[in-house]
Amino acid sequence: MTVTFYALAMLGLAFSFWKSREKTKLALKKAWKSFENILPQLLAILVIIGVMLAILTPEQISAVLGKESGWFGVLIAAAIGSVTLIPGFVAFPLAAALLHNGAGYMQIAAFVSTLMMVGIVTIPLEKQFFGKKAAIARNSAAFVFSLIVALVMGVVL
Repeated sequence: MTVTFYALAMLGLAFSFWKSREKTKLALKKAWKSFENILPQLLAILVIIGVMLAILTPEQISAVLGKESGWFGVLIAAAIGSVTLIPGFVAFPLAAALLHNGAGYMQIAAFVSTLMMVGIVTIPLEKQFFGKKAAIARNSAAFVFSLIVALVMGVVL
């Protein structure tokens, strides 16, 4: 399947190059610049994931975030996700690594959804622009919704 996507991308690139060499070269330069901007964050997170997985055994991850941890594990995962500030392109590989090492679906759903929606670290900025009441209301609603997402994922999966 991956080979198919690479082949389609190469065909698209060849077609673009055929249509306009200048625009294709400009697009490739912009894409490379974007990649260079993302690379430091990506490498840092890969190092963090590697260290974390080297320190924690699958049994430890399973004990804290595994299926058997139940709602306690969901709340721990939600709390960690609420205070962590990492981009989505890093969160999903991290979630996959945690799942592979024994974490439960409900716990990972809570972690990822709070990571994306709840921003404890960014509350001061939100307060400044939207006001204290709106910032707290939005983050509280996002936290509750994340728990609902975890419940639904636990029932579906």
